[in-house]
Amino acid sequence: MCLSTLAKIAAVAACMALAPVAAAAQTYPSKPIKLIVPAPPGGAIDILARLVGERLAVSMGQPVIVENKPGASNNLGTDLIAKSAPDGYTIGIVGGSHNIAKFLFKDLPWDPEKSFEPIVYTHVVPLVFGVYPGIPAKTLPELVAWLKANPDKAKVATSGRGSAQEMAAEMFQMTSGAKLVMVPYKGSSQAHPDLLAGRTALYIDTISAIKGHVKSGAVRAVAVSTAKRSAALPDVPTAAEQGLTGYDANTNGGILAPAGTPKPIIARLNAEINAILKMPDIAAKLEGAGIEVQGGSPEDYAALIKSDLVKWGKVVKEAGIEPE
Repeated sequence: MCLSTLAKIAAVAACMALAPVAAAAQTYPSKPIKLIVPAPPGGAIDILARLVGERLAVSMGQPVIVENKPGASNNLGTDLIAKSAPDGYTIGIVGGSHNIAKFLFKDLPWDPEKSFEPIVYTHVVPLVFGVYPGIPAKTLPELVAWLKANPDKAKVATSGRGSAQEMAAEMFQMTSGAKLVMVPYKGSSQAHPDLLAGRTALYIDTISAIKGHVKSGAVRAVAVSTAKRSAALPDVPTAAEQGLTGYDANTNGGILAPAGTPKPIIARLNAEINAILKMPDIAAKLEGAGIEVQGGSPEDYAALIKSDLVKWGKVVKEAGIEPE
């Protein structure tokens, strides 16, 4: 048998192998889509999932069922996404902890890159340095000075191991020279009462979670964590503006699917979700909650994950944090 004949046979075989994938993509979706949120209701990724899910159901012509699967520092729900069938009918939305977990947990059952197909980079949520008002610090330099002068009171709330809030606090400790006492909680709702009562001095929390307390005066915002100011709190300067050079932390994330999900399905979801993120009413609702809309290609989201892994891996190493 000549080489040209062998080549033709190989090409036909390849086409036959791809035929079921192409057919599945053409008929997709033919049943409801599940959108998993590996966190409790009320947070940034839950808000985003419900807004996007509602519009995605309309544009895709099938129900989109949002399911909250919190637990184990968001690892439980993320593992569920990773182990779902790669057919486009189970997707998930993740936050900042997605790119941190591999450095903090020895037996993590999923890999942030290998276990998933990125669909779209959806959002960034700046963090706010929220200070108990009883502390006489109205700027970030004043806060650093107070923390250094009062090491016994330098208690900083975090949202538990592997959270963006914990990493932001570690980065703050490294760049400011202040020695902090990390007090872990299982999320904002548990951390806020102690901050409001002065049992903790500081909580570097998401704008979406803490903005209400800032607006009421129950918490004083002395800085935002990102490289530029937030539209949700435009009068609050960044940490870098106040002398913390190079400080840039946030919780970001996007929507992804299990590894092996067909590329045509990824492309369809990417196009639909990008269109939803550009809708003026959706963008306004998200920005009003302190969630900055992103968007872009699957490759853009893959690049963000890769760069975040480098950044947070360095922070974990320099902070001397050992995986559990």
